[in-house]
Amino acid sequence: MDKRKHPWYRQRGYLHFDLPIGFKKASFIVKNPTAVAKYSFWPLIDYQIIVEKLAKSDAGVLEKKTKERPIAYAAHLDSHIYAYYSHILSSHYEKELLRLGLEQNVLAFRSLGKSNIHFANDAFNAIRAFGPCGVVGVDISGFFDNLDHMLLKKRWCDLLGKSQLPLDHYRVFRSLTHYASVNRDELYSTLGIAKHNPKHGRKRVCSPKEFDRLVRSGALIKKNDGSMGIPQGSPISALLSNIYMLKFDQHMAEAVNEWGGHYFRYCDDMLFIVPKEFTDSVAGMVARDIKALNLTINTKKTERRIFDYDSSGSLFSEKPLQYLGFLFNGQNIFIRSAAFARFSERMKRGVTLAKSTCRKRNKTKIRRGKKTTTLYKRKLYDRYSHLGKRNFIRYAIRAAEIMESKTIKRQIKPLWRNLQDEINQ
Repeated sequence: MDKRKHPWYRQRGYLHFDLPIGFKKASFIVKNPTAVAKYSFWPLIDYQIIVEKLAKSDAGVLEKKTKERPIAYAAHLDSHIYAYYSHILSSHYEKELLRLGLEQNVLAFRSLGKSNIHFANDAFNAIRAFGPCGVVGVDISGFFDNLDHMLLKKRWCDLLGKSQLPLDHYRVFRSLTHYASVNRDELYSTLGIAKHNPKHGRKRVCSPKEFDRLVRSGALIKKNDGSMGIPQGSPISALLSNIYMLKFDQHMAEAVNEWGGHYFRYCDDMLFIVPKEFTDSVAGMVARDIKALNLTINTKKTERRIFDYDSSGSLFSEKPLQYLGFLFNGQNIFIRSAAFARFSERMKRGVTLAKSTCRKRNKTKIRRGKKTTTLYKRKLYDRYSHLGKRNFIRYAIRAAEIMESKTIKRQIKPLWRNLQDEINQ
């Protein structure tokens, strides 16, 4: 199957309430508006990702904080329907961005062939080219959880050029706004499914009869009966968040363009580069328009920076700008120190666990009169060094190359020695 011809179809290996479905059967259903309009969506299965963050306190001390990030995933056929309608809406959305001249302003959840590294680098280069300027970074609180359903519906209709949603589109809209969900841990506990080996002897979470008897009758299903929020994690949610912000993006870009500046939005993270005298105007304009969307600005993450030339003619900011995980002071780009601190903690825990496993294994071998073995380092190197293919250090190396940043290279340099020291302790 040509994925370029059918980009909406992707096999998913997870367990859900339904069985995985092949392309032909999925295609027959998702391309039939009448079938979609009558389709009954399964509840989503949701869980929380615990994200550990290190942030500086007011006293300048790094403190560990944990944050729960909700993730929900749809049943197999449901996911194909969402992906197909996302494909349809994406075509309309990209055309609208082109018509409005916003293709360079909206960065996230689009097939641009770039990562956050490129987007941050583009923004820093724009500041360099601009020279003395004001830069404002704004973050939205609880983005997906607070999307207004009626406003989303209006934007969806506008994009299709309709006064009301077609029945199939309305069915998809309804399933995402008044969605039902089941907590994964509660579900697995009720059904006796092992959390770390859920597929053992199973092709689906449960049979339809078990669903009615244990899930529905067991009051495991929770419904979003409010007027706000869509699930984060479905194949269409990200695109819908962009559609929701379309008029906002248009207004921000038009205003900033009049000032000769730049506007970028990466999901709920916005950046404005404007002449210094408009710095305060940006903050007020954003606050007004965000309020009209029934969203809230996270004031703790709002950044205002002034970039100017120093006595040597070099661009600088008294406090570095933080954007998409990077810091920029006018001359140099850094990765945030908190990211290296998190990596260091993970590395130390990983090495400690590997040593503990090695000791236990060797104790067993000694009791059996067998020869002991040394610490297995291959997995440690794969996870915590430049020898791996997908890890934080490879990401940092890629960032240093793309951004041509000597400062990031210097940040990376001690990490190999730190790993060796931890292994040899």
